[in-house]
Parts: sequence; structure tokens; C-alpha cells
Amino acid sequence: MKYFQSTIRFFVVSTLTFFITATSHADDADLAKLFQDRGLEGTIVISSLDGKTSYLHNSRRSETRLIPASTFKIPNTLIALEEGAVKNEKEVIKWDGKDRGFDAWNRDQTLETAFPVSCVWFYQELASRVGNQKYLAHLKKMGYGNEKTGHDVTTFWLEGDLKISAMEQINFLKKLYKESLPYSKANIRLLKKIMIVEENPQVTIRAKTGWGMRVNPQQGWYVGYVETKGQVWFFATNFEIRKKGDDAFRKEITMAALKAKGIL
Repeated sequence: MKYFQSTIRFFVVSTLTFFITATSHADDADLAKLFQDRGLEGTIVISSLDGKTSYLHNSRRSETRLIPASTFKIPNTLIALEEGAVKNEKEVIKWDGKDRGFDAWNRDQTLETAFPVSCVWFYQELASRVGNQKYLAHLKKMGYGNEKTGHDVTTFWLEGDLKISAMEQINFLKKLYKESLPYSKANIRLLKKIMIVEENPQVTIRAKTGWGMRVNPQQGWYVGYVETKGQVWFFATNFEIRKKGDDAFRKEITMAALKAKGIL
């Protein structure tokens, strides 16, 4: 009798677990429409902190590893701080005078100015100071994507071997939020501070865009998390950028999705 009851309990729990997982990861029609209306091939994952509630479009793509582009500035900032490549968010690195086509890049930079404008040259300088072997160790330590770099330490997140999926972005962001990454709490909190893109009494959003311009097709990213109504929700959006103006949809789709699900 005990064996029978135990078997029944296992069956019920297994069935419920399967149902919850299948429901949470089923493709969402509301989210699909956001991509279809804009003619985009992409994915979005939205997940609660405990993972019990999630919304998803394009499950296959959500598990496909892609170049992280400037979303790598999230872990890269933490690595640079841990390695002493930059002391804090105020330390200035002098601009070398080369025009890189973006006014916001053509000036001296600090972490708090370079992060929001995705200043590539600033982070390439930090990468040169850190070095490839230390990056490999940190990627493994973080469990970040495929944990690979490539032949060029200054471009591996832009066109090198480093790849990460939307699902993996979510998992990494949860570890960052919970401060469970094996890094200095002070550095984690400094990173969280410079990640803020919106803050008011109702909501705080920490996020980073990414645009993989050096791969074909180009890839657009928007990843981060929202603190609102006593809850925390994590998001990762990516899609193929095929024409001028598509990059603007990174934030647009994400915000529309969060509103559609009553999070914002």
C-alpha cells in the first residue's frame, strides 16, 4: 500500500512539474505578435525571480547561443573591477583622439559614462589590461555562455567565439541580482548602480542593449531586470537586425512585452 501511495505521489508531482514547465515555456501568442507586426525573427524570455512564472516567444531560438555584443559589458564591468583594470566608476581613461563615428564615444570615459553609451574603445582598453587567460577563468567562474573567447581579447564578445543564449542571459542576471556570483559584493553593487536605465518610486529597470554589427545576420539584444510591485522580473530579447531602424525595436518590443504581461 505504501509503495502504491508513493508511486501515486511521484506520478502526481511529476505530472504537475511537467505541466508547469510546459505551460511556462509554451510560445506566447501576445509576444509572438510583437515580433510578427515588426517583421522580426527573434525571441523574448520573461521570467520571475523564482522561475515559477515565465513568458516566452520562440523557444528554440531562446536556447540558441549568439554573440552577446555589448550585453557582455555587464559581466565585463564586474571582471574589470575584480581585476583592478579600473578602480571604480569615476576613474577616467583618456580618449586617444580617434573619431569612431559616435560623438558620445569621442571623449574621455569612465565606467559610468561608457556603460550606457556602449563605448567599445573603453571596454577594449579594459580587456587589454585583463588579458585572455584571466577572461577564460572568469567566464568559467561565472558560467557565462559557452565560456570561450577566441584569438583577439579585444573583440571576442563582438565577433569572436563567445556565445550565449537568451535563457543563459536570464540565468546569469538572476545570479547577479541575488549576488550569488563569487565576486566582491561591493563590485556587484557598483555594477548594479551603473546598470540603472530607469528609476522612480514605482519601478527600477537595470538593463543593457547589444548590437552585433560584425556578424551576419546582425543581432540585436536587450537584457536586464525590473523591480516593481514588490516583484523582480528578468528579461532577455534578441532578434536579427536586417534593415535600418530595426535596432530601435530592442527596447520597444521589450517594454511592450512587459506591459502586455502586466509587469509595467
